[in-house]
Amino acid sequence: MNQLYDPSLFPVWEGINSEDYVIATYLVAGGPHSDLVAKSAALAIEQSSGSWFAVPGETEEVRARSAAKIVGIYSVPNYELIAQVPREARRTFVLRAAFPWINFYDNLPLMLSSVIGNISSMPDLKLLDLEFPPSFLKQFKGPKFGITGVRDLLGIPERPILNNMIKPCTGIVPEDGAKLFYEAAVGGADWIKDDELIGGSPAFSPLEDRVRAYMDAARRADAEKHEKTLFTANVTDEVSRLKDNAYRAIEAGANALLVNVFAVGFSGLRMLAEDPNINVPIGAHTCYGGAQTVAPNQGLSTEVAQKLIRLCGADMSLNVAPSAKFNALLEKFVRVWHIGYSPMGHIKQTFTHAGGGVTPGMVPYLVEQLGNEFILGVGAGIHGHPSGPRAGAMAMRQSVDAVMQGIDITEYAKDHTELAEALRVWGVYGVDDYAKLYDLES
Repeated sequence: MNQLYDPSLFPVWEGINSEDYVIATYLVAGGPHSDLVAKSAALAIEQSSGSWFAVPGETEEVRARSAAKIVGIYSVPNYELIAQVPREARRTFVLRAAFPWINFYDNLPLMLSSVIGNISSMPDLKLLDLEFPPSFLKQFKGPKFGITGVRDLLGIPERPILNNMIKPCTGIVPEDGAKLFYEAAVGGADWIKDDELIGGSPAFSPLEDRVRAYMDAARRADAEKHEKTLFTANVTDEVSRLKDNAYRAIEAGANALLVNVFAVGFSGLRMLAEDPNINVPIGAHTCYGGAQTVAPNQGLSTEVAQKLIRLCGADMSLNVAPSAKFNALLEKFVRVWHIGYSPMGHIKQTFTHAGGGVTPGMVPYLVEQLGNEFILGVGAGIHGHPSGPRAGAMAMRQSVDAVMQGIDITEYAKDHTELAEALRVWGVYGVDDYAKLYDLES
């Protein structure tokens, strides 16, 4: 018998104890004459107990305990006859492999090394999904606050939450940033964050100085608008400095934290979220994530990334807005939102933070897609307003108010100058050509 056809490597799903396995789903392609069964077995063995050639130490006992099992191979299209297979076209198939999580327990770096390790160097292989049994999920704490906790903290039970990131992105000193912070906050921004490009404690903006200046601005704005403002201080840094940064930011008054999750790794996020001394919400920025996710036939999907971000404890996570600056597919945007929102055992929900070229004219479209359960992430759409960031934040809130009241935003703008100015500059999504706004897609 061909060893790569060994039935022990190919149980049906119903024939394994699902509590013992993490299921990985892949999109794979090969040559026109690929043996999909043998190729699947080779991939599973490579990422678990064996190698490209049989080795004496891979005993039946070792294989039974640690070899990945193939529980699904689905050719796309699903050919049945030799005559149906094009002679020159590449074969594409979906592969489902069950990895015994005893191999990696709660060790996420080791899990990723297992499910998308060496095989990530192969052409045309993308990890589409990971499915975790309750026994695996129990090892993780997830977000401390989640959607409900963040809403309770802000006192916002229903409407979409308005986030703003300080612009310019970096190079700005605390005193100047605090002025912009105050204007955006008093105009109605609920959550203001450091940009992803300013993190840790750069010489021009020491961490404690930045936090103190921004939180003072938050207190002044809150007293005027009678609402609460969160500030996520970006503590992104060398992993060895992450926890110290978080402690220093909180001691200086920060009421939330931000981390560039792909840059520091999922385990860096988890370290902060599971620390009992860190009792503020944590936002995850997904910059650099495209290097791992954006290739259609390589890397890992944004759905996998979001599941890991939620598992590792982000209360809020950036999800690139559809048809805005980076032109994300609506289907991907919605699926990532589903993964943050849907039940996941005891793991709390992660708030989707829709960002990347959002303006007041996009609010009706985004609410139409997701309802109210998301965060509007707005940078230049606030700071670039012709009348300044206070007016920019007011325009965003006016757009949200109009949508929540079921009023067309162009009608609402007739009595709200800030919204009218914003619509004049950027337009209404679905009516005006938004592609003209962004140089990145031109």
